[in-house]
Amino acid sequence: MMKSFIFFSVFLLFFFALHYLFNTRVINRLLFSERTKRVLTWALWMNFGFNVLYVVERYSDLLPGTLYYLFSLSIGISFVLLLYLLIHEILELFHRSLKHIDHSKRRFIKKSGDSALLALSTAYVGAAAYEGSKLPVVHPVKFGKFDFSIVQISDLHIGGLIDHAFVKDAVKKINALSPDIVCITGDLVDTTLERILPALDELEKIESRYGIYYILGNHEYFHHPEKIIAHFKQSRINLLLNEHITLNALRLNIVGLTDMMGFRTQTLQPDIARAFSGINPEYQTLLLSHQPKSIELLGFHTPTLILSGHTHGGQIWPFGYLVKLQQPYLKGLHTLPNGVSLYVNSGIGFWGPPMRLSSQAEITYIT
Repeated sequence: MMKSFIFFSVFLLFFFALHYLFNTRVINRLLFSERTKRVLTWALWMNFGFNVLYVVERYSDLLPGTLYYLFSLSIGISFVLLLYLLIHEILELFHRSLKHIDHSKRRFIKKSGDSALLALSTAYVGAAAYEGSKLPVVHPVKFGKFDFSIVQISDLHIGGLIDHAFVKDAVKKINALSPDIVCITGDLVDTTLERILPALDELEKIESRYGIYYILGNHEYFHHPEKIIAHFKQSRINLLLNEHITLNALRLNIVGLTDMMGFRTQTLQPDIARAFSGINPEYQTLLLSHQPKSIELLGFHTPTLILSGHTHGGQIWPFGYLVKLQQPYLKGLHTLPNGVSLYVNSGIGFWGPPMRLSSQAEITYIT
């Protein structure tokens, strides 16, 4: 509880500082009418108020979904404000270099630049919100080393806007593919377990010839992972905690790692040696590991294919570039230097703002 309080205090302090700087550095310097600037200031601080309400509603579940959508959207708008502020400061340096130009021309250039930035920012938010509203698509992937089909979903983040209806629709799409195996590669749960039991029960309706396999993502560690583990131990969904299952019918080992968040929390740490211990060396091996970065743990192990998620494909451009500072791969199918194949799922849901740009929510269908 104390850690959550500290995290959200820092979270809100950051967003307050961002809104304050945007007000003083951007709005107050606009060459617009005072009335227009007052309206923009009012909208700015209303957005910060929605940031606060997002944090409150994230763990209270008191308000209807429409309001929670607006609060969630405000987080995305805040990130756009950050981009706007950075670009604005760069343009300010440019304007200062134009001192030799006539004052009226400098004024025209600044006003035109401010108007263009406001228009682009509005279009950016609109496009990202529109893309974020789209339902996940089935993304087919050809993988010649397997002669069976796999459906992978990742980063469902059940809680908030990802509700029972969303999960029900996803299950319907998965079942339409008639998969041999279904893999859920982490960040399934993103709130207290009791709030989402009907949605989790919906996952029990997934139809798969050789089972459903699930691993923990980093977000499960924030919501009493011991309760999540206890729930799935009573489920037909196979939760793999540094362990494996051998499917003789497919000549396949399925290995599941816990998440690298375990190193920070000192609990449920990934153990590659334990997970691979006892696998059939004559069979192919499918490794489920939430973060692409976990390839650093492989050592001498060479699974046939690794399925990961975590990155959301960057979710909102250009933040994917920041993700790549921490994760080696952002999305799609890759071949590692040791010959191992890695597929990074872009996520079936979203985290935070219901926005996407240059990143489609997906259900991966590997054939």
